[in-house]
Parts: sequence; C-alpha cells; structure tokens
Amino acid sequence: MNRRERKDLKVLALFTAVYCRAHHDQPGLPLDLEGAGLPDLGLGRSRLCPECREFLIYAMTRRIKCPLEPKPTCKHCQVHCYRPGHREKVRKIMRFSGKHLIRRGRLDLLWHYFF
Repeated sequence: MNRRERKDLKVLALFTAVYCRAHHDQPGLPLDLEGAGLPDLGLGRSRLCPECREFLIYAMTRRIKCPLEPKPTCKHCQVHCYRPGHREKVRKIMRFSGKHLIRRGRLDLLWHYFF
C-alpha cells in the first residue's frame, strides 16, 4: 500500500470518528483494524460505536480491494463497489465531517474535501 492510499484510509477513519462522536451517544469501542484483517494505520486511540466501526471496516476493505490502478478517489470512480446504502452513507459522513473539521481550523483537509 502506497503513501497516498494510507492517507486516504486515515482521512476516512478520521471523518468517520468525527461523525460518530457527533451523531451517536453510545460509548465507543476501540478501533481494532488488525483484528479485522486490515493494516495498522496508527488509529488505536479512535473509538467508534459498533455501527460506525462496522461501516469503517467495510469501507476500508472495499478501498483496499479496489481493482483499479492507480486507485482513484471514490467520488471520481466509474466503478462503484459499495453496496447501495453505503455510498450515500459515505457521502453523508464526508459532507458532515469535512465541514465540521474545516470550521474548527483543519484547513489541511480542504484539498480532500473538494477533490
């Protein structure tokens, strides 16, 4: 996995964690990616509710298994590999979390938000 792919996965995990904290009152469980067969990205402190954890593992697995080379960003991809409901959920999470983080000074994420 190259540097860009690792960064995309970290941004996906960060955005999902922000969304989960804002929308779910359940106490979060530690994010155990290695237990799910995914590479360790240094996200051990992240805590997600079971629903968001399951979604993140699904989304990361789909991203890693993307057959296209070089891997495009999902919103610019011609082949949509998410199940029907998951594609809308990714959009919802990205839209909410991007705006949330930008309002709180994370201007470095502007590039990822618009492209």
